[in-house]
Amino acid sequence: MKLERISHNKFKIFLTFDDLIERGLTKEDLWHDMPLVHELFQDMMYEASDELNFPLEGMLLVQVYLLQAQGMLIVVTQNEAEMDYEDDEYIEMKVMLDESREMIFYFSEFEHLIQLAYHLIDLKIVGGKVYYLNDGYYLKLDDYDISEHNREDLIAILSEFSSPSAITSFKLEEYGKHIYDENALLQITRHFHI
Repeated sequence: MKLERISHNKFKIFLTFDDLIERGLTKEDLWHDMPLVHELFQDMMYEASDELNFPLEGMLLVQVYLLQAQGMLIVVTQNEAEMDYEDDEYIEMKVMLDESREMIFYFSEFEHLIQLAYHLIDLKIVGGKVYYLNDGYYLKLDDYDISEHNREDLIAILSEFSSPSAITSFKLEEYGKHIYDENALLQITRHFHI
């Protein structure tokens, strides 16, 4: 499980499918076993609260994105306008589930993308597209870019340098600046040396 505080009232949790299995859940359970999912979310909220020093009060909006190959991305926003300070033991959660079929990773610095490119080139992965949007870089990998590789192994490598993103390719195409439209990893290693 990977935790990251985004702002004073928002944080995100990333779980790989292996993390879910360790917690006793399958991908199908997320759609069908709401009591079990609610219990999982509450456990994760308290774990994140402790680790990030994020006090849980009032209503939490929990957005869940099932990322096809990566796992589950959970974005938690605390609605300060509706905080009820009288009852600290009660947490209300609204849960929204959304599934993405895309494999998109976010890089805060281009240098991290360069380092990743060299690792993936060693595995004969040369494809991908790179976009720039809102002071960050996004790498989109299609199925044909990674078809012969173990997805879990690739996700582990990608997670060392980046964070999974719930952004859609439609948004990247519409609002992002195209850096590399094809063979991004190969082009990066040709233009930048480490």
